[in-house]
Amino acid sequence: MNPRQQELAARIAGRRGAVRGPFRVWLHSPEMCERAESLGAFARFDCALPKHLRELTLLMAARNWDAQYSWNAHVHQAIEAGIPEAAVKAVAEKREAVFDDDADQAFYQFCREVLENHFVSDETFARALEHFGPKGLVDTIGALGNFTMLGMCLNTFQVDLQADREPPFPDIRGYERVVPDGDGPRP
Repeated sequence: MNPRQQELAARIAGRRGAVRGPFRVWLHSPEMCERAESLGAFARFDCALPKHLRELTLLMAARNWDAQYSWNAHVHQAIEAGIPEAAVKAVAEKREAVFDDDADQAFYQFCREVLENHFVSDETFARALEHFGPKGLVDTIGALGNFTMLGMCLNTFQVDLQADREPPFPDIRGYERVVPDGDGPRP
């Protein structure tokens, strides 16, 4: 690594414990790495959302992009932060997740519509706005965008799938979509 890459690697390791996953890729472009790390740190640690919803945002974006590395790195953190295991399983299986808390359900629906439809209905927007306000929704979009970029990076550069972990999605093996409960690629 050149001196700039070494400087960034040391900063990332100091904040995150090590240089792992996407940072090993992003360090090839130090300017991109620095900006991606800054946005990622904001989305994970400093945005207006409570921790359990920051983790839910990460899982939803990871599943939307089939980013197994992100999922594996955060699934236990999401559960520990308060996301029900049944909801985590539903997201992994691309089924409707149900939350007992109205704010959590509104948040989930907002994120789901953004990721799946690329638009949010007026009703969903109003409900999420009521719970999270404009700052919370802006931070949500920033987090979804950051975690989307993360998933794209991980999959494109085929970042280590953590061989010691169970594949989290029934329709993905390695970096290929498969027929669920089947052996081969999807036609």
